Amino acid sequence: MYSRILVPLDGSPTSLAGLDEAIRLARIEESTLRLLHVVDELKYAWSFDSLAGCGSDLIPLMQEAGEQILQQGREQAQAAAVRCETVLVTALGGRVCDIVIEQAKAWNAGLIVLGSHGRGGVGRALLGSDAEQILRSAPAPVLLVHAPRAGAVAPAASRVAAKA
Repeated sequence: MYSRILVPLDGSPTSLAGLDEAIRLARIEESTLRLLHVVDELKYAWSFDSLAGCGSDLIPLMQEAGEQILQQGREQAQAAAVRCETVLVTALGGRVCDIVIEQAKAWNAGLIVLGSHGRGGVGRALLGSDAEQILRSAPAPVLLVHAPRAGAVAPAASRVAAKA
């Protein structure tokens, strides 16, 4: 049903929960995963506004960190015998959600799997929501996955514990 699954990753627990679910689906569907990391220079430009001139040094470090996130995701997919490719995009003034949508269109993704922090209401209004914008504009179905709460037992682990 989903031959191509796009998985945006930022290294957060929520994006890693999305990766776990995408790998599970890809094994069932025999799909190919495309892991996408967007280097969001604007996010850091605001944080380091007072450090004018450091941006040119910071971008390569952010790209290197993004490559590491993608490599870890690729290794996890390959360990599960799932076909996987990776893409790193640097957002030079663009919004992350727009780049995810562009990548989904260009690759003809059948599904987008996103980790979502699950904030709503004021939290979403104040922070903006890439997940919400992707959900509204995506060219393919979107699966939102929440990260397990701290201390919660993962479903697979609870099944194993119940059998013991």
